Amino acid sequence: MLTAYTRLTEILESISHWLTPTLARLIFAAVLFVYYWNSATTKLGDGIFGFLFPSSGAYIQIFPKTVEALGYDTSQLGFFHWAVTVAGTWAEFILPVAIVIGLFTRFASLAMIGFVVVQSWVDVHGHNLGANDIGAFFDGNPSSLILDQRAFWIFILGYLVLRGAGPISVDAILRQSSRAFTASPQPR
Repeated sequence: MLTAYTRLTEILESISHWLTPTLARLIFAAVLFVYYWNSATTKLGDGIFGFLFPSSGAYIQIFPKTVEALGYDTSQLGFFHWAVTVAGTWAEFILPVAIVIGLFTRFASLAMIGFVVVQSWVDVHGHNLGANDIGAFFDGNPSSLILDQRAFWIFILGYLVLRGAGPISVDAILRQSSRAFTASPQPR
């Protein structure tokens, strides 16, 4: 039995270098890609330049207390609010795509971790969630509470930061191209 176990672990070790980062990206795609894509589309303004002029709902989602204090008149918000809202909207589109296709995966995953942390902070403090909505570790209640969910999200993303996208990715193609370019003799 020990021999069979050892053989199985050797097989798993031999495939884990490509399987686990690929699965991490696949799980991200299955669980979070559409979530972030849909969230980003709600922030787009009207018309072809909606990606530059966010909807009122975008400001309400990102700066809920500020917008409420202004009587929901988003025209009173300044450049800072516009820049943060546009950057957040673009991040919700660009970062998930980069992770799924494996492009600049370590950077995209690290940026996505930052996004999740900021999103969680806004959810808790900006939308006045109570302790029952936030959850707690080791409470025996792994429901859809923010702390429990976001810990899993950050773990998957953290894995990609540490290990990269794996060999089935755009990063791998770029790495191969770079090696081929640097290995070929350069003209003088």
